[in-house]
Amino acid sequence: MTTMYAALLRGINVGGSRKLPMADLRALLEGLGYEGARTYLQSGQAVFACDHGDEESLAAELTGAIEQRFGFLVDVLVRDHAYLTSVRDACPFPADRLEAKQLHVTYFSRPVDAGRFAEVDPAAYLPEQFRLGDRALYLHTPDGLGRSKLAECLSRPRLTKGLIATTRNWNTVVKLVELTARTG
Repeated sequence: MTTMYAALLRGINVGGSRKLPMADLRALLEGLGYEGARTYLQSGQAVFACDHGDEESLAAELTGAIEQRFGFLVDVLVRDHAYLTSVRDACPFPADRLEAKQLHVTYFSRPVDAGRFAEVDPAAYLPEQFRLGDRALYLHTPDGLGRSKLAECLSRPRLTKGLIATTRNWNTVVKLVELTARTG
């Protein structure tokens, strides 16, 4: 059975030397035998269909192929349509009443328990807030991510140690659900 997936690449095309043109990423995905490869924006999202593997093995395959083809290591998370939909649907914040720049999801490579973030005093960052979900962290930043002290705190290496973590704004969260939906 063919499953629709999204690949989330961390830290590409945002400055520095890790440039990966989306046309090249699509060609790479097609070269790996994935079907219907499409990209979204320039910041590292691709969708594809595949009838073999699972999220972890596909992420490892894609990571290795990118390193071999482009000469640099990129952290990659692969998530299927069902998971992406569940993350969207479980949002603890009123997404329909917020601007996309105010709501973000950080996707994690594995489940994270609240103890990892126990040192973070939520009251110190109000009105910014965060909530944990299934391999995800929801972040509400009323003034946007770029000005967020809470986002800065939550991304500290000691809090994300041992994880791949990559953040997307709410528009991208919703669009990835749409792009991975079966249409026929």
